[in-house]
Amino acid sequence: MQRYAFKMKLKPGVQAEYKHRHDEIWPELAQAIRVAGISDYSIFLDEETLTLFAVQKLSEPNTAAELPMHPIVRRWWDSMADLMEVHPDNAPVCQELKEVFHLP
Repeated sequence: MQRYAFKMKLKPGVQAEYKHRHDEIWPELAQAIRVAGISDYSIFLDEETLTLFAVQKLSEPNTAAELPMHPIVRRWWDSMADLMEVHPDNAPVCQELKEVFHLP
């Protein structure tokens, strides 16, 4: 099992709406994430900086790299673009985080 962490950024004043949309995550999106081999997926918010920290576990093998091409993921990104920093195609601006410690 591989762990993967990354960060994203919210726009000011949308914290509650971001949480609300994730509280009602589309079942077909959750299913696509699971089918890709992602489990134990959490997103944390640093309220001072509006930085989102995401951590997920990836099975071996997995198809997580293919998720950006999945139509349901593209629709989710389009629906979230008003809340986050995004690229021109509405993909979230993400920065991978380097693991520096892990206590199993």
